[in-house]
Amino acid sequence: MAFDLGNILQQYLGGGASANPARAADDFDQIANSAPQASMAQGVTEALRSDQTPPFPQMVGQLFGQGDPNQRAGMLNQLLGSVGPGLLGALAGGALGHLFSGNQGGTPQITPAQAAAVTPAQVQQIAAQAEQHNPSVVDRMGDFYAQHPTLVKSIGGAALAIVLGRMADGMRH
Repeated sequence: MAFDLGNILQQYLGGGASANPARAADDFDQIANSAPQASMAQGVTEALRSDQTPPFPQMVGQLFGQGDPNQRAGMLNQLLGSVGPGLLGALAGGALGHLFSGNQGGTPQITPAQAAAVTPAQVQQIAAQAEQHNPSVVDRMGDFYAQHPTLVKSIGGAALAIVLGRMADGMRH
């Protein structure tokens, strides 16, 4: 079944009245594999920053809870890669301390097995600290999520409508 990417995205331009959060998940399915990844990343990043969606740390915690072990490890590695050694030390004394024991310098790479020991609530706390320390972590997470469209779909219809609206705006320019 063929579809017209432009026509689907048109209804989401500017978050207009024709944007239907209930339809957004179906439309997102059709678009996710066809749209340029950079466009997807911009849309996801905008949804992560929007005042129409839950705060960034809450969304990251939610997505972490929906992710598979590899995605969870990837999310943690993105968050940890966005912070400096000082914040890593603070995190090491807290939620992720057991993961850093024995790490000799550099940013640790969290494995899927290690990520399984971390809760969505802990990830929410880490995301909040990372965002305070380095606001560009939101862009980094948007790029990461754009590589995992099935995970993005779990953020809900309103956020998906924002993603699609940003994609439509980006493709129009």
